Amino acid sequence: MTRWTVARVPPGVGRVLSVVEESAESSKLWGGAAVAMAWWGGWRGRKAAVAGVGALVVAQLVSNGLGKQVAERPRPPKEWFPHDEVDDRPDTSSFPSGHTAAAVAFTAAVTPTWPAAGAACAVPAALVAVERVQSGAHYPSDVAVGVVLGLFCAWLVRRAPRIARYVYLR
Repeated sequence: MTRWTVARVPPGVGRVLSVVEESAESSKLWGGAAVAMAWWGGWRGRKAAVAGVGALVVAQLVSNGLGKQVAERPRPPKEWFPHDEVDDRPDTSSFPSGHTAAAVAFTAAVTPTWPAAGAACAVPAALVAVERVQSGAHYPSDVAVGVVLGLFCAWLVRRAPRIARYVYLR
């Protein structure tokens, strides 16, 4: 499945994917989106930005802090990839995709508060997910689990006030 995916991505699209992933590295893209939402979005933008950043942090902690420590899965073999990007991938576990988890968590947490901003974030989030396979950093299953973790972390962060009220009122 990994080789099939890589073979179907045209070189020009691969370059665009690389640019998007580079901007998402160290959560720069999502931090910039949060600042823009908070600056121009009024109360709704600030609420969406806080939810997005909170979900992103939780997703990073769960995927990179816990997931990669528990599952030490090697990266896909370098010979599967006909480009030089494969030399720049990290040495950590392939499972799960922390980039994908963070991108999906941010997007899924923003969307209920500000659907238009969530839709705008969904495009680069999807591109990050595809790029993680195309670059040789992850298997498709690593990315799929990253999506699930991102959705779960967004749900958890958005429900945290209700969960806390329930726990403290019992």
